[in-house]
Amino acid sequence: MMTSLVSSVIEFLTAHPHVAYLAVCLLALSESVPIIGAVVPGTAVILALSALVPSGVLLLWPLLVAATLGAITGDGLSFWLGYRYHREILGFWPLNRHPELIQHSEAFFVRHGAKSVFLARFVPGVRAFIPILAGMMGMAAGRFYAVNIVSALAWAASHILSGVLVGTTFSMLGTSAKPLAILVIVLVATGWAGLHIVRWTLRRGIPCFIDALERLRCWASTHDTWLSRSLTHLLDPSRPEARTLALSAVFLVGAAWLFFGILEDVVTGDPLLLADSAIYHALQDLRTAPGDAVIIAITELGDTTVVVAVTIVVWLWLTWKRAWSTAAYWLIAIAGASVLNTVIKVALHRARPGELLYSGWSAFSFPSGHSTVNLVLYGFLAFLIARETRPVWRLVVALGAATLIFLIAFSRLYLGAHWFSDVLGGLAFGSAWLALLGLSYLRRQAGRIEPRGLLAVGCSALILAGGFNIYRSHASDSDRYAVKVVTPSMADSDWWASDWQQLPLRRIDLTGETNEPLTFQWAGGLKDLQDVLQRNGWRHSADWTPMSALNWLTVQTDPAGLPVFPLFASGRFPSLTLVRPNNDGALTPSRLVLRMWAVDFELTNGRTSQLWIGSVVEERIYHPLSLVTLTSTQPDVNAPRDTLADAFDGQLRTRTEETADADWDGKVLLARLGDRK
Repeated sequence: MMTSLVSSVIEFLTAHPHVAYLAVCLLALSESVPIIGAVVPGTAVILALSALVPSGVLLLWPLLVAATLGAITGDGLSFWLGYRYHREILGFWPLNRHPELIQHSEAFFVRHGAKSVFLARFVPGVRAFIPILAGMMGMAAGRFYAVNIVSALAWAASHILSGVLVGTTFSMLGTSAKPLAILVIVLVATGWAGLHIVRWTLRRGIPCFIDALERLRCWASTHDTWLSRSLTHLLDPSRPEARTLALSAVFLVGAAWLFFGILEDVVTGDPLLLADSAIYHALQDLRTAPGDAVIIAITELGDTTVVVAVTIVVWLWLTWKRAWSTAAYWLIAIAGASVLNTVIKVALHRARPGELLYSGWSAFSFPSGHSTVNLVLYGFLAFLIARETRPVWRLVVALGAATLIFLIAFSRLYLGAHWFSDVLGGLAFGSAWLALLGLSYLRRQAGRIEPRGLLAVGCSALILAGGFNIYRSHASDSDRYAVKVVTPSMADSDWWASDWQQLPLRRIDLTGETNEPLTFQWAGGLKDLQDVLQRNGWRHSADWTPMSALNWLTVQTDPAGLPVFPLFASGRFPSLTLVRPNNDGALTPSRLVLRMWAVDFELTNGRTSQLWIGSVVEERIYHPLSLVTLTSTQPDVNAPRDTLADAFDGQLRTRTEETADADWDGKVLLARLGDRK
């Protein structure tokens, strides 16, 4: 779906480049409009369009001019609104729903004056409010537009040229560009979603959390028990760390609950393990040589060598500053996380996804040592630095540490060194251990630490030790983490007789949820399968293009003309999707949809042939209020499978295990090249 959609967009822009230039101008304008700039992903789209310049689809100078004009016009419009309506405009929706952003922007404008018009262009959050505040506060129009034009030129050049650089880089990668681009999109989307979830949680949760703490403190003050006295001491508002202590306690409970929940799933074999396999296959299909080189370097930043070096250097700094208590906590944090992680690994004996030449205790998988230890290492370091810095720097330090931890954890998934539950369990366990240490550390009121020096020492140790480890280990690690494709084989006769039952029973999506049964197995090429079925009324699914996607927003009369939603099966997208109108006389129009996925088996019978599994279902078409088109997958899979069987001389085989229910009789259609009617 993604490939066809991107290809159709590029073809459209090649024929109509003026549409892209207009879109860049409007998106740059929207970045300067309050609220709209925070909702519309203008920067991301501008970067994506700029990446098409090296391929010749779009031209550089028109993009620069469009982005500059849009940025100047957007700021100018906001300035005029503030100059015309003054503070009255702040009472209108949606500005009146975000007083905290307005207060923050006013403080930014007062602190930086005319320079704020230039600086705000590059600062998320305030950039859409500064121009309107400049107009409200009576800034001279000539002075405003002078700064506005200069900032727009700098902003447009930085965004457009960055996109061109990205496009040039990807064009040099050849066939590796597509999976690498998908990987980058996955990382950026995950990080963006995670950041917004955290921000929403903090914005909504902190007021509720503070109210709950006040209620708990009032309850504790009216009782005389050991628990109430402890809570009164912990929640004493005169203590500067009271809220942090309480938040750490809640964080500890949440992280521990998550870890033990994952541990239970790992021990009992719950559906989380099915999600592990699906995510593993999905990421392995995205691997490329350039991506491997970068991700291996990231995982080497989290190796034991680097962890030990950073731990020792920071400990020496703390002892030199005579922060004896903090130095002791530092060693306990790192050593304790490492020891406890190893104990859990040895106790569970869970195997890694593949053979990666690990030995001894490192050969076990749950929880991920890289995820656990690096979260504690850089999380505790960020905690020590951030608690003694200004709020704006706290955010920078926290985001920097979180990004490094996330990348190291993700690298273990990408390289196939750990299952998803290993990484998630390691992060949960590390978070619980970090929260427990933070609670104890805050209660002891340790002495002040020079945060800038600690930040410089920690970053220097990471860069030097990490760089040395990458230089020393990258070649051997490239061999260790190289993709090892070993496809098991079976004789064609064995598959036909009984081994077909080794293939998956039902489709499993990325969340580990079990879905419709896989009622079709095909031995041969997909092109041959498509040729057979096209003679029996099946046709290729409509490609995903901007126009075909819009069909879902209309009353589509041709069910086969609607593009089919791709579904994961054990982490893989379907390799072939075919549709057929279902003329069964029903009042509600419907279609049959066949999806085929590759499996990790090859058939041998003098020559090697590929083996595929598929599901065939009926989708009924509905038009609620005659406005849009929706589909509903019907639970019965027997009739669609039987319709598919009419095209073959294959056989329906019944699985030996108990699989029959009201919607499936447990039979699977087997067919191979030559089995046709």
